[in-house]
Order: sequence, then structure tokens, then C-alpha cells
Amino acid sequence: MSTIHGMRGFLASSIGVTCAAALALPLAPPASAATTTGSATPSASSTPARGTDPASARGAAPASVRGAAPAEASVPGSTQSLPLAPLGRDRAPGAAQQGVTPRDVRPFSLVGVVWDDPAAELHGQVQVRTRATATGSWSDWQELETHNADHAADPGTPESTSGRVRGATAPLWVGESDGVEVRVRAESAPGAARTAPEATGSARHTAFPLPGGMRLELVDPGDGAPSEGPGSVPGDGSRTGALAPQSAGSAEAAAAWAANADLAPFGAAEIPAERQRAKPYTGPRPSITTRRGWGADEKLREKKFVYTKKVKAAFVHHSATGNNYRCSQAPSVIRSIYRYHVNSMGWRDLGYNFLIDKCGKIYEGRAGGVSKAVLGAHTYGFNSNSMGIAVLGTYSSKKPSAAAVKAIARLTAWKLGLYGMNPRGKTYLKSGGGNLHRKGKNVRLNVISGHRDGFATSCPGKKLYGKLGTARSTAAKYQGR
Repeated sequence: MSTIHGMRGFLASSIGVTCAAALALPLAPPASAATTTGSATPSASSTPARGTDPASARGAAPASVRGAAPAEASVPGSTQSLPLAPLGRDRAPGAAQQGVTPRDVRPFSLVGVVWDDPAAELHGQVQVRTRATATGSWSDWQELETHNADHAADPGTPESTSGRVRGATAPLWVGESDGVEVRVRAESAPGAARTAPEATGSARHTAFPLPGGMRLELVDPGDGAPSEGPGSVPGDGSRTGALAPQSAGSAEAAAAWAANADLAPFGAAEIPAERQRAKPYTGPRPSITTRRGWGADEKLREKKFVYTKKVKAAFVHHSATGNNYRCSQAPSVIRSIYRYHVNSMGWRDLGYNFLIDKCGKIYEGRAGGVSKAVLGAHTYGFNSNSMGIAVLGTYSSKKPSAAAVKAIARLTAWKLGLYGMNPRGKTYLKSGGGNLHRKGKNVRLNVISGHRDGFATSCPGKKLYGKLGTARSTAAKYQGR
């Protein structure tokens, strides 16, 4: 009995502290380029690749490593940051072609390019090729979506004005690799005379300028095993993998778990599904893998949570990370995106509120509680009173799986139903600013919208966007409408 009362007291205090936070505190200032962040302890997942310096090969930190707060011991992960340099004969700053020449690096699985000014747009093509660790073979050139601020915190919010936010491409999942090459080519400016690809000296004067401070980010997701901390008590053996309160491991992990304490046992890896509707016009809750379930290192993000008043709309996205992943790898993909959003792009946490893999499994995204109105950073200008759902993959030309579309419907039927919203209906959201709607304008939107409805972007891809009608009607049926 005393254990139960102690657990209730712990949860109450954790939730009280969590819900009291209304504003985000800025993260630490960004470190210099050409650096690596992650666990301070070398691990098998960060074994030096061929060609690394002797100090790195001995397990010591190379000269390019920057200090960072230690990650959860069993979720190491790391981020290697390599500055881009001019390519070809044009060696001047601002050259129209920049990149990283082929080189050996420590193992990584996700790649992206970032730059200093988040307001600067990258008008050009970003291509990367990687060498698979298992085979030693180089991939073909693959293109990264240039992103250009369509996924971001709303203008003027503490998250967007923290001083550490960067511009970025969408990240690309490539699987475990230990070699990389990247090239960025600027587009010709409107009305500029065409120049031969090799004429980089003259192209510099006729192409869009590339953003300053471009860096290649190479993310190792780590192994993802949740840290139970010293002296922890094993799980209770149930399928949710729940932990006793004394096994929290860190205050950040305890707070993230406590935010879902009304839906699942403390520290559960999964929030179980409901079999039937709890109330009229609210769909049954689907099974949701918690942040502990996908192995989030809770020390990466900011400690506080930020909430809005309600959830009036759901914006559907694709992660644009490519489709070359197995569903068993989805937690690793999510950990990589999380690390990219926080360490590379400078956000306070993962931008999306939920993620869905191609097998239809649903994952908790930004921390703060899956049933709550957590402020995300998914649809620039429309993050307030909405939620963002990202389907892992790229769906510009590839159709999303039926399982993923069904998962969108199940998730929105439940979450939107909690806030009295009809998935087939319309609603109004006030724009915070963007390239499609002016700041302060009340915009009429579908309750289930695509990212492109709030911001001029190709997201969530033509093929996924075309399935939103099916998701709306199916979600309404789940609600009993």
C-alpha cells in the first residue's frame, strides 16, 4: 500500500511540474562546426571507420569532438558535423558548388545538410552518396528535399527565437554507413544566362547564393534500449514493459512518462489500444508506442513542455526520409530524426506530435502526453491548436501503405474526438505567418489537412495527400458518424 501511495505522490508531483511550464527555455548555444555530439562514452555503435585518426581509433575523442551532456547510457547515438567546402575551380566563399569529398567517417544511418540562418532558403540541388558498412559498396546519388522552413516553430515563439535554430534540408535515412560524399549545386537565378556546369567561376555570379555555414550532419541513432538507471527495478513482465517509479533513470524520463500516466502503467513502452469508443464521436484509442518504447534519449530535449488550448486540426506530413527502411528499423529512424531536429536544427524537441511507419504502427512524438494539446513544430504558422502526424517515408511518387492510411484514421478519430472535432469537417485556425497565409488571418481548413494546406510545400507528397479523403471518411466512421 505504501508503494502505491508513493507512486501516486511521485506522479502527481511530476505532472504538476510538467503542466506548469508554459514557455520554452532556450537550449545551450550551438557549438562550432566540424564537430561530433553524443554520448561521452565510446560504444560499439560508434566504432571508428576506416581512415579515422589514431586517437579516435584508440577510443579517445578526436580533436573535432565537442563536449555535450552525456546521453542516456544505453542510448548513445552521435552526430558528426562536417563543414561543406567549395568544389571545382571556384574556391571563393559563396561558390555555386559546395560539398564534402569522399571520405571515411564513423558509422551513421541518417544524413542531412544544415546552415546558419534559418530564414535563408537553399535554392539548389543537394545530393549524397554513402558507403554501406556491411558491404563496402557505394550507393547511387540520392537527393535530399531542401525543406526551406516549411517544418518549423511558429514565428516569434521562444522555440524559433532561441538563437540556435538553423536552416536545414529534410534528413535522409541511408542505413548504417561509414563513408559519405555530398554535393550542393545552386540553381540559376531568374533571368540569368545559362552556364556550363564546369564554368563555376562565372556561375557564381548568375546563380542563387548558397546559404552560409553549410554543414553535413551524419546521425547515428544509437541502440535505443531504454535506460533504467542504477539500482532500477525490472519491468513487471507485461507487454507494456512498465517500470516501477524508482526506475525512472532521469528526471526528464520520469516527466515524459508521467505525462501519459493516466493511459498506461508508469514507464510503459506502449499505451494499449481501447476496444471500443469511450464516449460518442470519439474513436477508440489505438495502440501507441511511447517515447520510452522507441528509445528516446530524454536528456537531448528541453525539460519543459509547452501546451496550446485545444486540438482543432491534424496536419499530415511525410518525413521525406526515403522508403528504404524495414518496419523493425522505425524506432532507429525516429531516434535519428529526433536527434537531427534537436542537435542539428536546434529545435526544443522532435517536431512532430506523432509518427506512423509503413506497417501502420503509431509512435508518440514530441513529449508532453499523447492526449494533450502539445505545441509542435511541424507546420510553420499553424502549430497552435493543431497536431502534426508524420508518416515515415517519401510519398511524392510512391503510394503510402493501406496500413499507414488506416493508422492516420484511427489516430485522428481518437485524438480529434477528444476535442470534439469531426474528421470530415472544417475548422478555422489563425495563421502565425508563412508563405501561403498572412499572419493573423483566420484560415478555413479541413480538420484533417495536408501540410501543403498551411504552407506552400510539396509535403506530404502527392500520393499521400491524395489519400487524405479516405483517411477523413474512415476516421469519421471510427467516431460513429
